[in-house]
Amino acid sequence: MDRIDQCRIFARVVETGSFTRAAETLGQPRSTVSTAVQALEARVGARLLARTTRSVTPTPDGRAFYEHCVRLVADMDEAEDLFRRERGHVRGVLRVNLPARIGRLIVAPALPEFVAAHPDIQLELGVTDRPVNLTEEGLDCVLRVGTLHDSGLIARRMGRMSLLNVASPAYLARHGIPQTPADLARDGHVAVRYMSPANGRVEAWEWEENGALHTLDLPGPVTVNSAETQIACCLAGLGLIQVPQYDVKPLVQSGELCAVLPRWCAPAMPVNLLYPHRRHLSSRVQAFAGWMEGLLAQHLV
Repeated sequence: MDRIDQCRIFARVVETGSFTRAAETLGQPRSTVSTAVQALEARVGARLLARTTRSVTPTPDGRAFYEHCVRLVADMDEAEDLFRRERGHVRGVLRVNLPARIGRLIVAPALPEFVAAHPDIQLELGVTDRPVNLTEEGLDCVLRVGTLHDSGLIARRMGRMSLLNVASPAYLARHGIPQTPADLARDGHVAVRYMSPANGRVEAWEWEENGALHTLDLPGPVTVNSAETQIACCLAGLGLIQVPQYDVKPLVQSGELCAVLPRWCAPAMPVNLLYPHRRHLSSRVQAFAGWMEGLLAQHLV
């Protein structure tokens, strides 16, 4: 194993805080990771990691050495990518995470196009609506919907996602069709409430009117933490929901769901591709980001 590989392994151990997680994200045996770190410590003549039964943390020397390792690995990756680009192709493993329904409804059906354009990229695609830590889980980039918090990551804006208010015909037959937001409370309407997997907060009903944002704590018989379940509950007639337009467009076209209050929708949500703050962005991520931007342009505003 060369020094760059040892530095790559050491950096991943620092980022994940675990020999086991580092081995999993690198696709290598744990023994290989442990041996590489021991060899690196012997080479530099310093203890780089403090090991306990519960955690692995860098020593002061290890923290300083980690910064150099990250730069060395990034420089080598950039040098290799340079020659790959000159040969007209990009190769290697690309680990991406997407929101579940975007992954299933938009990205997966279009993936043959990406695979055909980049046959030497091995794509590892994860889908989840929960927050993920790129470094701990060994990800190259993640796509996220909604307001971003300061995470130290670089964000590439993909666009904004329009939302619709929808309900099932059975629900509207029982409760009536609201004509204005005032009808929601007055006529006893209910919602399938959504609890954010990121912070556990139940989201309020929102709409824009005359340039101002309004909210209403609309009650409901059930609270869910996934878009898939929220739409299923809406189809079952359990209440109104606010949902991305792409998510329910076929259901509205087929009549299984009905759009309501079209003039009073929630603000469009930003969609961003996030990746670590690196001086050099790999050609694999650049290729995927460009492809995603073109793909999502068909569904975003």
